[in-house]
Amino acid sequence: MPENAAEVTAAEIARLAGVGRAAVSNWRRRHADFPKPVGGTETSPSFALADVERWLRDQGKLAEVPLRERVWQQLSGHPAGAVTALVHAGCALLLVHDRPAGWLELSAVSDQRLADVLPVALEEVLTRRFSVPRTVRTPAPDELAPSVPLLRGVAELAAESGARRAFEFLLGRHLDANPRQYTLTPAEPAALMAALVGPAGTVLDPASGTGTLLRAVDRPTALHAQEADPDLAALTALRLALHADADVRAAAGDALRADAFPALAADAVLCHPPFNERNWGHDELAYDPRWEYGFPARTESELAWVQHALARLRPGGTAVLLMPPAAASRRSGRRIRAGLLRRGALRAVVALPAGAAPPYGIPLHLWVLRKPAAAERPSPELLLVDTAQPEPAAAGRDNLDWQAIRTAVLDAWHPFDRQGTVEETPGVSRSVPVIELLDDDVDLAPARHLPPPAESGGADELAAVRRHLTDTLRRTGELTPPPVEPPPSAEPAHRPTTTVGELARAGALVLHAGTAPSGATAAAAPLPVLTEQDVLSGKAPSGTLPDGTDEEPVRVEEGDVVVPVLGGGAVVRVVDGPTAGAALGRNLQLLRPDSEALDPWFIAGFLRGSANQRQASSYASTATRLDVRRLQLPRLALADQQRYGDRFRELAAFEDALRLANRLGERLVQGLYDGLTDGSVGV
Repeated sequence: MPENAAEVTAAEIARLAGVGRAAVSNWRRRHADFPKPVGGTETSPSFALADVERWLRDQGKLAEVPLRERVWQQLSGHPAGAVTALVHAGCALLLVHDRPAGWLELSAVSDQRLADVLPVALEEVLTRRFSVPRTVRTPAPDELAPSVPLLRGVAELAAESGARRAFEFLLGRHLDANPRQYTLTPAEPAALMAALVGPAGTVLDPASGTGTLLRAVDRPTALHAQEADPDLAALTALRLALHADADVRAAAGDALRADAFPALAADAVLCHPPFNERNWGHDELAYDPRWEYGFPARTESELAWVQHALARLRPGGTAVLLMPPAAASRRSGRRIRAGLLRRGALRAVVALPAGAAPPYGIPLHLWVLRKPAAAERPSPELLLVDTAQPEPAAAGRDNLDWQAIRTAVLDAWHPFDRQGTVEETPGVSRSVPVIELLDDDVDLAPARHLPPPAESGGADELAAVRRHLTDTLRRTGELTPPPVEPPPSAEPAHRPTTTVGELARAGALVLHAGTAPSGATAAAAPLPVLTEQDVLSGKAPSGTLPDGTDEEPVRVEEGDVVVPVLGGGAVVRVVDGPTAGAALGRNLQLLRPDSEALDPWFIAGFLRGSANQRQASSYASTATRLDVRRLQLPRLALADQQRYGDRFRELAAFEDALRLANRLGERLVQGLYDGLTDGSVGV
């Protein structure tokens, strides 16, 4: 086997063949000719991709490895590591993007010859696109030699989907495969931060990570990025160069200790700084001129990043930083916060809901800052916005209404930015006189200063909720199942069964795994996504596909059966007419039955059996995972299935009524508490 041949794990083989991990284990046990491991460990072996592909094709389990998968396996199995391979791929894609004819001419030679001549062409392109000193180094011929098969595949992938999309796919796969190695800024808050900045020519991100914030800027002329990790800085530079025609200047290093752009006067700064850093340079930076608003305490690294951002802005330039909520209220930072307010540098604090960005468990803040001009009078007011979700129990990373969040923030910011004040929206936004905030605490947490919303809606709305609840409870009573009766004596105690996997192999149903990510998009008519939380809560599809989604999502159809695969909960949903057409979200498995052989409600009912769920579940270190293919169904004629299906449909209607009654009851109770305490309801 060649030294640079790609290897795959059992999980990756399952992805190639479109089966579960258990199926690969069965193949290894039952087929003596299954490829032998060539690496890895005894508990997690790896196999040669070429051997696996050949075996799958011989067994009729694979027609052809998709190009995307082949390229990814070559990249992930690169002898120099995935990051090096990704940098080489990005360099080649930049050449393909900028000089497509030149790549075609170069690639016509042998692999060895291509490795020898490619550095000259790459050096020319990289020199033209990046300033000196460059973060992206031109690889030498001996470094490129193992990458040549990968680069040919990458170029082929670019011919299908474009150089930018090809790199986004490979970078996204790498980030997904190493979730603990990187702190990522999701696309939705990045888009909101860019919208708060508005049109900007020169933009800086001093803690750029993977470049998501800079990618969100609309038509910039120059992008400046600095990242402490040299490998990540190189990947970010390539990503930005492929994304936009702007002048890209990327540097490696800690921006606080070794600022790469000390003379920059940017139009805008976007930043998601590291949080709670004690070793940020407090001792050696005591007399740094950037601390115009006060020397940050050792525990206030975020306020050091705030002042760094202001120092790199032109007068009148805007900065937006993603901040931990504690930075708005810690006593150790109150003097700097007071200085920012007095000078008019801090213009707005926006509270995001929990789950908006990592760390996902806490509600982060956005700070909007503007560098004061020399003769400018400080703004007398500060905008405070709170976008907490109306239903805290439903909040979470995959269940945020980003369109509503974006609307609430920008509808408050734009008039405030123009006029210096804005009309108050109870519970959502308010422009607060700075003098009210300059007390002993200088607490800028929005929830502390916003008037409470009229949660109860007044007596009329509570009366309407009560009527709805009464009607729902009456319907719940009508839907309550009749007394339990023993089965007919003629019915056997133990019926023959089959599994979902066997039915799929027989063609009686089709299985699809959900991969569509959740989140908002700026598209005019975004495709709704049925998320895991939607299935668990029995609600309509609440997610939408983000911009730049390359893969065609699986769309649910009426009569499909959808099963969450994580968490071990016995929840199954049959897709109805209003839900049909939505994309299938991640952590969901879809079963599409042949209507002439299987009844969907029959399937859904038996899949919810506790014993069925237990025997089909496996356990990882943090969660229970359901292997849908192992779920069992009795072998019954279609007419008998429909008889069961009718009963299961009635149970589902009863469950929906109970769920609605619970929500209405909670709303009525909380509304009465709020109404009694705020005086909108009489005693």
